[in-house]
Amino acid sequence: MFRTHTCGQLRLSDVGKEITLSGWVQRVRDKGTLLWIDLRDRYGITQLFLEEGQSDAKLFEQARSLGREYVIRVTGTVAERESKNPNIPTGEIEIRLSKLELLNASKTPPFTIEEKSDGGDELRMKYRYLDLRRNPLKNNLTLRHKLAIEVRQYLDKQGFLEIETPYLIKSTPEGARDFVVPSRMNAGEFYALPQSPQTFKQILMVAGYDRYFQIVRCFRDEDLRADRQPEFTQIDCEMAFVAQEDVLNTFEGMAHHLFQSVKGIDIGTFERMDYATAMKLYGSDKPDIRFGMQFVELNDLAKGKGFSIFDDATLVVGIKAEGCAEYTRKQLDALTDFVKRPQVGAKGLVYVKYNTDGTFKSSVDKFYSETELKSWADRFGAKPGDLLLVLSGEEEKTRKQLNELRLEMGNQLGLRDPNVFKPLWVTDFPLLEWDEETKRYYAMHHPFTSPKPEDIALLDTDPRKVRANAYDMVINGVEIGGGSIRIHDRELQRRMFSILGFSDEEALHQFGFLMNAFEYGAPPHGGIALGFDRLTAMFAGLDSIRDVIAFPKNNAGRDMMIDSPSTIAQAQLDELALKINKKD
Repeated sequence: MFRTHTCGQLRLSDVGKEITLSGWVQRVRDKGTLLWIDLRDRYGITQLFLEEGQSDAKLFEQARSLGREYVIRVTGTVAERESKNPNIPTGEIEIRLSKLELLNASKTPPFTIEEKSDGGDELRMKYRYLDLRRNPLKNNLTLRHKLAIEVRQYLDKQGFLEIETPYLIKSTPEGARDFVVPSRMNAGEFYALPQSPQTFKQILMVAGYDRYFQIVRCFRDEDLRADRQPEFTQIDCEMAFVAQEDVLNTFEGMAHHLFQSVKGIDIGTFERMDYATAMKLYGSDKPDIRFGMQFVELNDLAKGKGFSIFDDATLVVGIKAEGCAEYTRKQLDALTDFVKRPQVGAKGLVYVKYNTDGTFKSSVDKFYSETELKSWADRFGAKPGDLLLVLSGEEEKTRKQLNELRLEMGNQLGLRDPNVFKPLWVTDFPLLEWDEETKRYYAMHHPFTSPKPEDIALLDTDPRKVRANAYDMVINGVEIGGGSIRIHDRELQRRMFSILGFSDEEALHQFGFLMNAFEYGAPPHGGIALGFDRLTAMFAGLDSIRDVIAFPKNNAGRDMMIDSPSTIAQAQLDELALKINKKD
């Protein structure tokens, strides 16, 4: 028997018991005649104790020779600790050793296996099996497991069936780049790894499986960042005989269930906001509504006064930072530097201080009188002590830049409390977006998204004004997931493909299987896909999804532990009828 208990299990009530534990040596504390060993497994840490003269001499020397991360099995008696540790569940007991067996020695780890490691990201990813021994990652993966169980329990109670869909599918031209897989048995032909199970779940609706879900792996060959990986997991769901409200209510219920069952909190009512309002007031389709600072437009008050930066701009818009009129010149210069960063892209920043004595001080005093600045303050609803921050330029870019400044101010003022959760549904996205470079429309979500019924007539006359019957779940400024009511009519789907630049022949070649299925009684249907990695990261209070994934990739899409991607043997290439143009 390797163990009678785990290293996180024993308590004072177990004193006097003879037990056996197995695990890894966290550390050895040698005080000459006294020796303590912290033994760790997935469940916790238990202190082992030996005393020279009281413990067997050979056992004492054996224990003294142990190194970090050695794997051992020990037998001993549970005793009450003299110096208790209230920070761990086993902190009131220790094990007086009678037997120790070395199961495996270990090289000295390249970084410390502690709560806070001294290893950098790349080093810890290379030795991921060591990093996963640390409590933060162990806790994250335990949290991920609990969330998955609660998702399944909730959806099962709602009548959903978990159905697996294929991983080797057909490549499609829309969306991100596909990862492709060559077929040995069909030379010159390729599978694609799914970016999502979208078409399969729609076909399941046609097949009569009216409530489907899957916690599924998806793949996208796109540029990476903190919240993206080339392979990721989503909670993929579809429902038949539903309208938008049915989908929102179902998954709003799931969010409430997860936060209540896993974190023990009530996140309250989901606000609703259409896309146009979100962009107008926050400059983002995923606004963080934990705090205000809504955008205020100043075109009519700021233009025509001889300040060319405003006069030449399409939009003059700003935010109010309450109580920040005392910001120093150094702080204001830092904000100006922030908006000028390439990631933000603004050319400059105008500020107006509404001083506590009722006077005004601004960076544009030369062009605007106190009376005019007072009219700005009134437009913002500002009071003495507040600070106005104003940007100008091309409308879409300026709103996005001001969104970045708003989030930065929210961070500086402590308004983005990670322990506060404000959920939101953003609805009525544009169905299509125009690309100037290719001179064609692209689907803002995907080509199977249904237009709002009242906007269908605009498809032929003004496609840019057509709104999608689509919705995103946003929590604290993070897009947790998105979905839509789908097109279930073959003719409407054909029109959609035509607007996107597909000929009838191309549409049939790429999506004929779905178009044909629609001819056999396709029900109205819709669904949603929630980013499981992002959701877990939010529950864990993390910005990056890497530490909630057991084996993530780095920013270059590489698995540092197994050194992948890698070259393959020429014999394999020959079998697949592939030729590789080698780099010089």
